[in-house]
Amino acid sequence: MAIQSFIGRRKTSTARVYVRPGKGDILVNNKPFETYFVLPVQRNTVNLPFEVTETKGKYDVKVTVRGGGITGQADAVQLGIARALNTLEPETHNALKSNDLLTRDDRMVERKKYGQPKARKKFQFSKR
Repeated sequence: MAIQSFIGRRKTSTARVYVRPGKGDILVNNKPFETYFVLPVQRNTVNLPFEVTETKGKYDVKVTVRGGGITGQADAVQLGIARALNTLEPETHNALKSNDLLTRDDRMVERKKYGQPKARKKFQFSKR
């Protein structure tokens, strides 16, 4: 079987996820994911697809993630893992779908406009 990669994106982060049967090791950019994602919230985000589908410890995951901040990267990894599990075990589709793990969060930072200090903020208006 050829190794297949699954893509997850969030904001400006992109994660390429490789999943294969194993004992549950997760490597993110060649580091254990406990050292890459320091906060427990980010670790829970990454592990959520495994907990929902009850496949924790069943697959080894190797992730290459680029761009954005650490929280956006965690969400990108989560989407990539969810897509991988959906393909490898089609019977987990309903569990992943009901927990909104297969939906890409398309919210992006709004661009800055000219004549304004930020995207929506305006310079102070002076009548006189």
